[in-house]
Parts: sequence; C-alpha cells; structure tokens
Amino acid sequence: MTEHADVIVVGMGPGGEDVAERLAGAGLDVVGVDAELVGGECPYWGCVPSKMMVRAADLLAEARRVPGMAGGADVRPDWAPVAHRIRSEATDSWDDAVAVERFGGKGGRFVRGWARLEGPGRVAVGDRVIEAGRAVVIGIGSRAWAPPVAGLAGTPYWTNREAIETEKVPGSLTVLGGGAIAVELAQVFRRFGSEVTVLEAAPHLVPPEEPEAGRLLAEVFGAEGIDVRTGTSVESVRHDGERFAVELSEGEPVISERLLVAAGRRVDLATLNVASVGIDESARALPVDDRLRVVGTERTWAVGDVTGKGAFTHMSMYQADIVVNDILGREVVPADYRAVPRVTFTDPEIGSVGLNEGEARHQGLDVRVGRAEIPSSTRGWIHKAGNQGFIKLIEDAGRGVLVGATSVGPWGGEVLGLLTLAVYAEVPTDRLRHMIYAYPTFHRAVEAAVKDLGEA
Repeated sequence: MTEHADVIVVGMGPGGEDVAERLAGAGLDVVGVDAELVGGECPYWGCVPSKMMVRAADLLAEARRVPGMAGGADVRPDWAPVAHRIRSEATDSWDDAVAVERFGGKGGRFVRGWARLEGPGRVAVGDRVIEAGRAVVIGIGSRAWAPPVAGLAGTPYWTNREAIETEKVPGSLTVLGGGAIAVELAQVFRRFGSEVTVLEAAPHLVPPEEPEAGRLLAEVFGAEGIDVRTGTSVESVRHDGERFAVELSEGEPVISERLLVAAGRRVDLATLNVASVGIDESARALPVDDRLRVVGTERTWAVGDVTGKGAFTHMSMYQADIVVNDILGREVVPADYRAVPRVTFTDPEIGSVGLNEGEARHQGLDVRVGRAEIPSSTRGWIHKAGNQGFIKLIEDAGRGVLVGATSVGPWGGEVLGLLTLAVYAEVPTDRLRHMIYAYPTFHRAVEAAVKDLGEA
C-alpha cells in the first residue's frame, strides 16, 4: 500500500521543521520524517546547549578579571549546574516529544525512521512508502566527520554530541581540529579546569576566517593555558582503556583523558538513495538553484547543510522561507549568498561576513583593506579586561562597496550586524565614512576601519 501526502519533508532539523510546520499550517497534508530528534542538531547538541556552556565559561572568565579592577573574587568552577541546565532546560533529556506534539498540532504527521528516496516524489521509511503529490523537501543535515587517522576508528573519542552530554569535565582533553566547534569547546573546558591541547593542520586556528583572527585567538588561548599547535599533522591515535595517545608527525605524542574530534561535518547522500532521482551519491551536497529546487529533479527542494551553502541554523531558516513561498506559489526573492554571516562564540568573539581578503583577491577584485584595533589604546588594563580585537574591512574599490568584513572582540557577532547590512545592501563606503557612530562603543571601531580604507 502506498500512502499519500501533499508534501514530505525528509529531515526535521531547524529548516525542515520550519518548512513542515508552516506548510501544514497553510492547510497542506504534510508528512515529516526523521530517525532522530525533531529540531535536529541545533537545539540538542549544537547552538543552544553549546552557548549555555560558553555563557557559563565566560562568567568564570569575567570573575577572574575582578582582581585588580573591581576588588576580589574567589572563583570555583562547578560543571554540575551547567550539565543540569543542558539536560533539563535545553534538551528535555534529549527528548523531542514537545516538538513532535507541536508539529502534530499544526496538522502534520510525523514518521520516525530512516528515509530513502524511491524515485521522484516517493519516499520509503522502513516498509512504508509515501508519495508526495506536491513536493519533497530534503533537509537531512550533516554529521560529525572523523578523518581517516590510523587507530582512531573504534576508540571512544568524543564528537560534539558527547562533549555536550558529558556530566563531567575531563582532567585533560585533546581537540582534533581548530574550527568553530573545536575552539569554542576547547575554551569552555579549559575555563572549567581541563588541560587542553588543540591540534590544527592549517597554519592558523579557525581556517575559514582571516589569518589575523586565528592568530589573535591563539594568543588568547596561550594566555589561558591552552596548548595550541597549528600546522600539525596527526599520524595515529591509540587508546589503552584509560587515556588517548595522539601521535604527531613531529615531537612527543599528546596524552589526554579524552579526545574530541571536531574536524568538520559531512553530508551522507548515499543512505538517502539520491541516485533514484538522478543525483550522484558521492556528491558533497545537493545541487540547488536560487529557489532551492534540486537541479535535475522533479518536485524536489532542499534546505540546510545538504545544500552546501553553509552549515548554519540561520542558513537553513533563510532557505526554509524561500522553499515555503515557492511551494505555496507565492512571490519568491531568490537566494542571495553574498552576505552570509557567521560567528565563532569564543572570547574574543569572531564574526565575519562575505569574502575574506584572500577570497576577494582570488576573485580578481580591486581590493582595498581597512583595519582598526579594538581598543585603539594598548594600555595593559584594557587587555586584562578582555577587550582586545579588531575590525577588518574588505572593499571592492572599483565599486566602492564592502564585499567582506570581520569583527573580532567583545560582542563581535553583534557588531557584525552593521557590517552584514553594509555588505548585503552594498552601502557605499563613502556613506559609512560619514555616519555617526556612538561613543564609547565597540562598533565605533568600524568608523576607524572605514577611514583606514580611505587612506589606503
């Protein structure tokens, strides 16, 4: 027997869940399918619980800055309330009953299980086959990827999931990778007492960002007692039942109680059987057009990580809005990825949008760079207060507009809002030069960076 629906949403992460709920709310018969938790990685093992951890770690850091500035403070880290909040407030002990009920309340039908495409408009979940009369929306997300390091497979290494779920801070932790997830968790566990080593193959931390951001973060990490090793090749991993030994291409092995593998994420198209709709199963992402329709298929859309446009919750939600409007026959503003913002929630916080300097030059643009330090003064108390950072602007001088920007410092992600708007709306840099910027604010450094552009 074949079941029928108007729309099938495969993968109920943030974007898929939003599509499913909104289409169901619009009166369509919608089936949502997921083998895991409705809501996806973000609310259970990603954005939400990790920011609880970051917030708690930042409070410890701020308290440690009190002596010499505001009196005295006795700081004693305790992981118990952090773990409790994650379990009770953020994740409901990793139970999605509330999310499933919410979807049902919109009129949707939820099916728990692994989905496989069975040709255009057809999805199999176990023995059930469902046919969509209007659309199939794919939002299967991505999973933590473990590099093919000798000996790693079969060891009890952590991914972000185990790190989020832990009830105990390890005495020592090796982090394999230096991207956003890696550095956020490295700083959290260090501030709660772990001895932390970060291993990154690239020349600097947070490789997608400007090199200066990675270098500044490494300096801060070093001051906090985190051992940062960039340009490092991992040869093999051993686990003796109690500790990990990570063998490097040079030097002594790194020994630790726990190993966190945060070396990136991958999309698995093969398990979805995308070949049945004419898609190469070995592809890194689904090819989509500017309406998120999967190229070369019928009645198939995609949202989120699986599109290869950026593994961010805000990306999937942005794309979800386009998909909903397209399926409902409403006016669609085509997807525009020129000004995709991203934030690494370390201390200092790293926010960036658009192209970095290397990317802009690679595209052959007439590049001008403006930079301003945060703070402009180098007095020791400012650095003790944790206020260091910078603003870096990338201008296409030929058009007189910003094509990229980086905001590093306290609330770097919040300062980024101004820069994201400037890149997206192509605000002439001359207009930015003549704006009034509030004093004393961190975003005022944007004014100094714009002026630096003018002096280039």
